[in-house]
Amino acid sequence: MKSYNNILVINLMHIGDLMLVTPVLRTLRVNYPKGRISLLVDKKLADLVINNKWIDECLLIDKKGKDNRLPAFIRYIMRVRRKKYDLVINLHRNERASALAAFSGAKKIVGYSKPGFSLFFSKTMQNPSVAHHIGHGPFHLFPPYEYVPGWKHQVHAHLDVLKEALGVEQIDDGGLEMWLAPKDIATADRLWQDSFPPDTRVVAFNIGASWITKRWLDSYFAKCADELLARGYGVAFFGGSMDREIVEKCISQMQEKDSPLVKVFTGKLSLGELGAALRKCALFLTTDSGPMHIGVSQNVPVVTMFGASPVPGFYPYDARAVLIKAPVECHPCGIHKCPLAGEENMACMKMITPEVVMKYVWELLGKYENSAGNMPREYGAYECRVIEVKAGD
Repeated sequence: MKSYNNILVINLMHIGDLMLVTPVLRTLRVNYPKGRISLLVDKKLADLVINNKWIDECLLIDKKGKDNRLPAFIRYIMRVRRKKYDLVINLHRNERASALAAFSGAKKIVGYSKPGFSLFFSKTMQNPSVAHHIGHGPFHLFPPYEYVPGWKHQVHAHLDVLKEALGVEQIDDGGLEMWLAPKDIATADRLWQDSFPPDTRVVAFNIGASWITKRWLDSYFAKCADELLARGYGVAFFGGSMDREIVEKCISQMQEKDSPLVKVFTGKLSLGELGAALRKCALFLTTDSGPMHIGVSQNVPVVTMFGASPVPGFYPYDARAVLIKAPVECHPCGIHKCPLAGEENMACMKMITPEVVMKYVWELLGKYENSAGNMPREYGAYECRVIEVKAGD
């Protein structure tokens, strides 16, 4: 295996995508202990990786701000070139990341790439975790397109880049990792002290998701919250500012909505504060979302419901986690808005009832509720349990 002294890893996508890169950073450090390892990410996601102990530097690009226009983006590429990297690893196949890698000036460039930019790569690879849309006719160029979901977890796909493109043999997969800043831990401590009585066991809720087809019904979340509150558990709603409306709608359907044990932190926390707050929770009931992967990084037991999402590519990377899905023919579809009407609309989520979900919530709480904040991690135990609901459940 060739030695590299100055390494750049690029991932400019969303919260979950960035969390799924963290096992690569640990493996790189093991294989290149004397190398300088840098990570290039979207500035708004800095909290997730700025304290990562496996890297030497975190480069931040303001994707939607000052670095968004072409002249600014070219200047940013020149900044990258001045770093004189001898190895660049691109771990997301979009135009911006592909361009940064292609024009980085590095001696070796590997990973995923858009066509055109791939001409500058030493080795490009397909990402088997994401869906592919294959057309018909000559060269598969014509519709209708066949949706082929991913078949390998994103973490494993990334590690394959290291093995196949660089010859890395020693894989050190420590799972998803996020180190918390002391200030974020202190903020979460104050928040908890002000919000919940001592020794309250709190269940975190994240009901939003980037796609509507990833969202479980808000009325179902409301029923789960009521059942937990009736047994003395606290319920903490998380998520971003874009989720406030659906959280309010959910709470309006709760019988126990006026309980002092209902707290709404939606849109009020930074990503670092979110990680610190989730660490205090006994369990995380969540959609397939970025916060789900943050919860996994903080060793919080997860129960999640998958609708449009392909299970193999993005399941919660923890053997304690429970993923529930419905046996509908169109799962997974990868479509952002369900095209079906009537009872068939969002059937993949409607079939996952609150009763089924709470069965596994109570099971995991029975095992782990007293370990909140001190949950051990079992190295290598990352394949979650997948439950497929049956008719009548």
